[in-house]
Amino acid sequence: MKKFKLIAFYLILCSCFLFFQKETFAQRKPQINTEADLDAFIQSIFAVQDANINYEDAYEGLYLYFANPLNLNTASREELASLYILTENQIANFFKHKARNGNLLSIYELQAIEDFDLKTISHLLPFVTVEETTFQQDNRSLWKKILEEPNNFLLIRQTRTLEAKEGYKSLSQADTLSNGSLRTRYAGSPDNLYVRYRVNHTKDFSLGFTLEKDAGEQMTWNPQNKQYGFDFMSYHFTVFNRGKLKALALGDYQIQIGQGLLLSGGFYVGKGAETIATTRRSTTGIRPYTSVLESTFFRGGAATYQFGKFDVTAFLSNIKQDGNLSSLGADTLSDADAFTNAIIRTGLHRTPRELASKNQINEFSSGGSIIYKSKNQNLEIGATALQTTFSAPVVLVDRIYNRFEFSGKTNYNLGFHYNYLWQNFNFFGEVAKSASGGVGLISGFVSTLSSKVEWSMLYRRFDRNFHTFYGNAFSENTRNINENGIYWGLKIKPNRRWTLSAYYDHFNFPWLKFLVDAPSSGYEFLTRISYQPSKTILLYAQFREETKDRNFEGSTTRVDFISPSTKRNYQLNVDMKATDFLMLRSRVQWSTYQQESGSQTSGYAIIQDISLDQMRWKFSTRFAIFDTDDFENRQYSFEKNVLYAFAVPAYSGVGFRNYYLFQYSLTKKIDLWFRYAYTTYRNQKSISSGLEEISGNQKSDVHFQLRVKF
Repeated sequence: MKKFKLIAFYLILCSCFLFFQKETFAQRKPQINTEADLDAFIQSIFAVQDANINYEDAYEGLYLYFANPLNLNTASREELASLYILTENQIANFFKHKARNGNLLSIYELQAIEDFDLKTISHLLPFVTVEETTFQQDNRSLWKKILEEPNNFLLIRQTRTLEAKEGYKSLSQADTLSNGSLRTRYAGSPDNLYVRYRVNHTKDFSLGFTLEKDAGEQMTWNPQNKQYGFDFMSYHFTVFNRGKLKALALGDYQIQIGQGLLLSGGFYVGKGAETIATTRRSTTGIRPYTSVLESTFFRGGAATYQFGKFDVTAFLSNIKQDGNLSSLGADTLSDADAFTNAIIRTGLHRTPRELASKNQINEFSSGGSIIYKSKNQNLEIGATALQTTFSAPVVLVDRIYNRFEFSGKTNYNLGFHYNYLWQNFNFFGEVAKSASGGVGLISGFVSTLSSKVEWSMLYRRFDRNFHTFYGNAFSENTRNINENGIYWGLKIKPNRRWTLSAYYDHFNFPWLKFLVDAPSSGYEFLTRISYQPSKTILLYAQFREETKDRNFEGSTTRVDFISPSTKRNYQLNVDMKATDFLMLRSRVQWSTYQQESGSQTSGYAIIQDISLDQMRWKFSTRFAIFDTDDFENRQYSFEKNVLYAFAVPAYSGVGFRNYYLFQYSLTKKIDLWFRYAYTTYRNQKSISSGLEEISGNQKSDVHFQLRVKF
């Protein structure tokens, strides 16, 4: 009861403050700050943070738009839709406005377009620009354009945990195992080092490289151990719009086609507080890859060429992957090597075992697509083919739940997709088949029934033997396999102040899963009510419930049986722009978890954020207290971090968390960041386990970052 009294008092205090200050705030003229709006957009679109979302890939895709804003005078319908901000009605009104009045003269002209409210425009601003299109032809060579391009920068970042982890301690006699060998330790320093260089011009070219050393990895040159200075190196060179050559990529790249069932790249959210726009995906084609995720991308070459109304894409990729090789033995069909588990995608090479698995598998991929687009952009249909071959066969450990997972050396896919705009309905879908005979299908629509009501529906079916290595279509699972489901989304805006968003998703898994020893099912629904009494205040309340079958934790028999487990998340949030330079965010979130008739557990977090923006310097801080009964009730909450980095820590146990983020513009071309974050736990003598274990009850992290523009 004490915790809920504290929450109630906190909310009453915030409500009283807002009530007495409402008129004062409403009279102030808001100043647009694109970075603050970008942060608000990230927090609003990811409704509930959890461990099933690949945040790094999602944020990287989002920042690609942020660093390379779309020119509204040349942007296509698909490019605008890929931002997940505008409704179908708003996109239609945008092109109607351009047809009547010509190209936009200023970004502020967005206010004159029907259905473009201030909240939508604020979310849109960080990702778009308005540039003149009637310029003289640029006859400079590509090399000269690159040398003279003002949009280029070098980014250097260092991150470190201050407390000593077990993996970095010196070996002692106590570390000797029973067989006489010593315990493993990390080979490198606890520093995470990151370097990125990029020069690019929107829809023209992009050139750059990314280097990273994870904490615990060595910085050494030893080709015999596959060590070349930084542990991970990524590079790309991409050009766009050279006549009929729409895109040419060399080095590392991603491809986004259709609904991402076979080729998925770029920014993608899935289920979230934006219940309509994120249901569908757009074909954005070839994109340079600049993330530090050490998988899910191609390395080689790709090109898109236009033949009339058809865009033809072809690509080749040859990339090394991590895996554990072992001999198949004399009693098998072959005496060749095989890797007995799926590809290792952690990208970590800190210990002798991790280093031994590095780059053991050669993965060769090839394929292409042909896409037809109508002149009015209302219809898109296309076909995609993809083949992936490994240098050694996959032989998984025999478990019932992975009986239908991919095995062998080669997989191929053939798929078809469509996207059709009819009046206020946008129909979309994709179907594909893999070499195993398994089929994947996704189909749905989004509709603007009126300026106040939006509606979406999506059906998906992924067979238990459907295999796709570069797909990431809408699903409940982290991969598109062994799942059927139907999703309904709704958004209602009765007026400019109120917004109701909701979705319901029902899914089932025809075959067994890890820790689920029978076919299972579940559902998830979310509702969010937002209220914006003025331009400077936003309040919302959110509820999400998710029920899934899983092995019963109280079973004492050898045979597990499944039972439903239910988790409920609650969230109350207040965003307030107190002055032109001060932003406040107050949040209370809590959850409950229960499996069948077992006891119910709970957890909560109370969070206060403060952001200051004073021209050349910016400051952000957070203070959070949390109390969770178990790991099932861990609380996730997005935190501000240095540019191009992210932080979504899990608050678990009992304690508090605090961070301080400073940004200072030393000159127009030099920016500095410093971030210090720490978590202190009560009733704990150590944190984590194994080589990551920290003796004590506090964990502290520091970030240093430098950006130099040339």
